[in-house]
Amino acid sequence: MTSEAPATADATAALIARLAERGLTVAVAESLTGGLLVAELIRPPGASAVVFGGVVAYATELKRTVLGVDGEMLAQFGPVDPEVARQMASGVRTALAVDGRVADIGISTTGVAGPDPQGGKAPGTVYVGLSTKDGARALELQLDGDRTTIRNATVAAAIALIGDAEKSTTSPVADL
Repeated sequence: MTSEAPATADATAALIARLAERGLTVAVAESLTGGLLVAELIRPPGASAVVFGGVVAYATELKRTVLGVDGEMLAQFGPVDPEVARQMASGVRTALAVDGRVADIGISTTGVAGPDPQGGKAPGTVYVGLSTKDGARALELQLDGDRTTIRNATVAAAIALIGDAEKSTTSPVADL
């Protein structure tokens, strides 16, 4: 574990408690982090009331077929792109709907952990997507370090981004 792990763990437990108290839900779409983010989100007690689930769409084609990312865009820009992150976050909200209810918050990770570049993008180039009923956005990160460091830093950034969304989300989304 890195020195960031305890701070992330504390932040995650507090976040899960706040989300549960407000009745807000989360769905996760991961590429770069390969399941680390959803594992961190379900670690604290109470997570079952908050986390609908996660999709690890490591293969680019799964981003299109499972999460609904635009295939032409993927062909043109590749999987490491801010719009891909936004579409992954939006797509997972509906892909993992429970009893017709979409997740209030969709979060996604895509990027290059290294050691080699991918699609012309340098290691450490990361996008974290966020989707709520108010729209979608992507956070660009330029991270340094080895694969483990980059992936762990991405998880910490995603937890912080969900926390920002929790503060600005007024109520659970309406049923589909």
